[in-house]
Amino acid sequence: MFRQPIAVFLFLGLQLHFLSPTRAEVPQCEADMGVKIEKILQERGLDRSPWGILVQNLDSEEILYSRLAKQYFLPASNAKILTTAAALLKFGSHFQVITPVYATGNVPHLTSLRIVGRGDPSLNTAKLQDLAEELREMGVTRIDELIVEDSYFPDGGINATWEWEDVYSYWGTTVTSLNLNENAVTLTLLPGYLGEPVRLQWGDILAGKQWEVENNTVTDQEGTPYGIRIDTRLGENVLRITGELGIDLEQDIWGLAVPDPAGYFLDTFRFLLSEIGIEVGSGVVVHDTGEIDYGVPFRSITSPPLSLLLQKTNAESNNLYAETLFQLLGGEEGVEEVLTILGVESHSYSLVDGSGLSRHNLVTPEAIVATLRLMAKTTQGHVFRKSLAVAGVSGTLKNRFMDKKISMQAKTGTLTGVSALSGYLTIPSGETLVFSIMVNHSPSSVRDLRRAIDDIVLLFSRFDSCLQ
Repeated sequence: MFRQPIAVFLFLGLQLHFLSPTRAEVPQCEADMGVKIEKILQERGLDRSPWGILVQNLDSEEILYSRLAKQYFLPASNAKILTTAAALLKFGSHFQVITPVYATGNVPHLTSLRIVGRGDPSLNTAKLQDLAEELREMGVTRIDELIVEDSYFPDGGINATWEWEDVYSYWGTTVTSLNLNENAVTLTLLPGYLGEPVRLQWGDILAGKQWEVENNTVTDQEGTPYGIRIDTRLGENVLRITGELGIDLEQDIWGLAVPDPAGYFLDTFRFLLSEIGIEVGSGVVVHDTGEIDYGVPFRSITSPPLSLLLQKTNAESNNLYAETLFQLLGGEEGVEEVLTILGVESHSYSLVDGSGLSRHNLVTPEAIVATLRLMAKTTQGHVFRKSLAVAGVSGTLKNRFMDKKISMQAKTGTLTGVSALSGYLTIPSGETLVFSIMVNHSPSSVRDLRRAIDDIVLLFSRFDSCLQ
């Protein structure tokens, strides 16, 4: 009496064998994906390095592929995903950093003018110029004492875990309460006369004067291979420039950190005031204010809203912006407090900075994907997603996937031997995947690692065949 049901089941089994894969068969898809990913890594000689990969359906939360997803990796700038998510949830998209200005005395003669730094990473010369013009329009002709206060971030400065070769470059600038022009300056090297030293040209003389330069370069004949090198001395603001520059080379541009951002801020504002006829007696940077009389609120300088600051942080991968947000949050404890409420497990990551420049950061692909997935379901989800670079369109992804028709918003990450990409990928079916790919300890070039990551993302973009 059991023959007929068995025959029916056999018939249905044959039918299912020839039908398209169903959601119940996704594990087989995962196995197929694993084979294809392994092939990419083996063919390019990248399989000796650890790869952490996790891809998940945003809506169903189904894990489509996982590889070492619970293992710690150096995240590089993918750490910014955690920092910016926490900042957005704590402060909201309309939050602005306010830099207050106080004064004592009466127009036209002010006894003091005090600018109190609050960490605004967007402050630039143009904003200080506007403040100077306001003072002139009010009739101010003299300021006895110009004070700039750098005391808001007790844990600011250079992160002790950053590498020395990073901290004199524009991407590793000092984090302070008073930032100006992103605390960076350009140094352009130009050919001199044949046999003479290379000419140096600072983008900002006031910033450049903080460096003592030892110029041991030579302008060489046409066709000379590029050989310029810039080194610094540990603990000293000294640039040692050596090597040869061909006389036929138009220019060689370096981006450098400003060693003393608060001092640069003071020098710049004092110069701007003098340029429009406002006399300044003394100028001072204060780090420990104690009990003092600030005077009366005079003016304030306001940053763009956090939604725009996040775009600078994520899409352009700006380290200073990320470190400022990290300080505003109260460091790792502040980030952890917010992300725990969001639902991200605290043991899945460990941050010592907000930008990912430190090699002491440890983050799992699971933590990145959880943050992306949970953020998408908050009221700030659209703002967060908009802050990421768009494949082939903007930010650090502008020149990647240009000839590929994919819809992706993601965060890149790069250190020596480290490459990462995490974000949102919309596949042709209309479904959105959240993913994280991180590779560590690789001797391969950045270009080779990125190509492999991009090929893996293209595999993810064809997950439709598994989800029908």
